[in-house]
Amino acid sequence: MHIRLAMFILALCCHSPAAPAADSVPEPYRVGVLYWSMNIPGQVAMRKGLEAEAQRINAAARQQGLRGVALMPEVAGDGDEGVERQIRQMRAMIATRPDVIIVQPTDNAALAEPLQRANAAGIPVVAYDQYISGGLLAAYVTSNNRQAGYLDGEYLAATFPGPAPLRLVLVEYPLVSSTVEREDGFLDALHDQGKSFRILKTYQAVEPVSGRKAGEAILRDFPRRNSIDAIFTVNDGGGLAVVDVLAKAGRDEIAVATIDGDPLSVDNIRAHRLTRIDSAQFCGPLGAAAMKAAYAVVRHQPVARRILVPVFPITAETLDRYPGWMGPIPAPFRKPWAAKQPMWQGDGAPAER
Repeated sequence: MHIRLAMFILALCCHSPAAPAADSVPEPYRVGVLYWSMNIPGQVAMRKGLEAEAQRINAAARQQGLRGVALMPEVAGDGDEGVERQIRQMRAMIATRPDVIIVQPTDNAALAEPLQRANAAGIPVVAYDQYISGGLLAAYVTSNNRQAGYLDGEYLAATFPGPAPLRLVLVEYPLVSSTVEREDGFLDALHDQGKSFRILKTYQAVEPVSGRKAGEAILRDFPRRNSIDAIFTVNDGGGLAVVDVLAKAGRDEIAVATIDGDPLSVDNIRAHRLTRIDSAQFCGPLGAAAMKAAYAVVRHQPVARRILVPVFPITAETLDRYPGWMGPIPAPFRKPWAAKQPMWQGDGAPAER
């Protein structure tokens, strides 16, 4: 009896569905992700695009029996505290030895030392939106920031024709590469279009608190109507607050050119509320491109070292062509204003190897 019972139990075990082997599902690549801010809407959209692409990668990997990705996210936050926090976050991330790190730098120079640590540890780093000065990046993914500034400058030159110099105020942020490239592109466009200008004053702002302070300072420094022709703000993070302060003070004679494509800024263009042009990023595709690049890096596939995502010039004339932050990127079209480069090209600029 005991022998028969034992054989019966053994038969049941043999015919029961086998549990999946522990190694039947490949272990995902561990991806450290260091975000900058969740207070700047464009950056939130970039995160959504990045994480949606990670989900797409995982779905495809499951079907093909390949390794997917497991994200390990951290958020730095704004201001000087955010810069210091991201330095600590990147050092701690390196200590966990992920397969790759994706980072949106809060400061071009501040992360040079952590990047060099990652290089020494053999951990590839993909930066998006901003560059890191010092160390080696496996890939750098960003909007075509020079194109963004250039479109703004080109449009203002067409808006203010004639020999009189454009009386200009700049709201800049020289601590990260993207905003520097935007300002360079803006000034280059004015030169290329043959538009003379005079910079009355510069202020620094990149998020709402500093933007509000800049707007209030502009009102104090230029209290008379028609004392400023135009203001260029390097992003909507600070620029929206500048517009809000000036609009509430009744300074609707000022033309504002800005960058990012925040929906509130698009509303301002639609309502003819100071903002004349906003060169919009395709934030979702940008975040997705960073995730794609990181996945290619860990799989040892060819990756361009610099990947540029185009930007779109939102004006009263082009509103109906703009699909929003998440894309898709529209087809090329002829700009409805005078320009030396009459066509807007949706491919932006080629990636660089």
